[in-house]
Amino acid sequence: MTTLLSPEELEARLRDVGTRRYHSLHPFHKLLHNGQLTFGQVQAWALNRYYYQAMIPVKDSAILARMEEPELRRVWRQRIVDHDGDHEGEGGIARWLVLTDSLGLDRHTVTSLRGLLPATKFAVDAYVHFVREKTLLEAIASSLTEMFSPGIIGERVAGMLKNYDFVSKDTLAYFDKRLTQAPRDADFALDYVKQHARTPEQQEQAIRALEFKCDVLWVQLDALYFAYVDPKMAYPGAFVPKEG
Repeated sequence: MTTLLSPEELEARLRDVGTRRYHSLHPFHKLLHNGQLTFGQVQAWALNRYYYQAMIPVKDSAILARMEEPELRRVWRQRIVDHDGDHEGEGGIARWLVLTDSLGLDRHTVTSLRGLLPATKFAVDAYVHFVREKTLLEAIASSLTEMFSPGIIGERVAGMLKNYDFVSKDTLAYFDKRLTQAPRDADFALDYVKQHARTPEQQEQAIRALEFKCDVLWVQLDALYFAYVDPKMAYPGAFVPKEG
């Protein structure tokens, strides 16, 4: 990029990334929403997605540690509380475990990461490494997938409640709070990126960072599709659904 974009133009470019590359477009996600996955395939999704959920506060802690301004840290640390909670049994990770519990998955198996697809771990670990190694601007820009998450959450919850008799609103309680948390977090991050991406090079870095995060989410669904939908070639040692 050689031309400096206005803040409004930069925002439009960032939102366009989601239009083209957000994982709501992935075939696995469409199967999930439309009720076309088996019980075991939904189990596999929840089990693998747990690792992403569990590492979000690790990722955010890495970003927090790089912030020199107290006002930034005060805002960003709320993300960690949202997922870890203030007490045992609270927060987004605990609510995700309610989902895996309700799907009949042994909690220790889920938290020990036994059965996790290697591609899931590689993708999530790559995201944590990214925010540790890139600039703070890029690390914050990578979180901007939250701009697009309310739409996918709405589709996911409505579709799963309509199409699967083994889920309920209580099962999917994790997503309730994300409908308010994600927009709040996205607004802050977007404002930061628009203020601090002051050169064409920095603006390009921010756009590429968001593309990378979309890739992280997309490749996790690639792995699930390959292992559990077609051609159903799960890695040795990975979770094996017990259908029926």
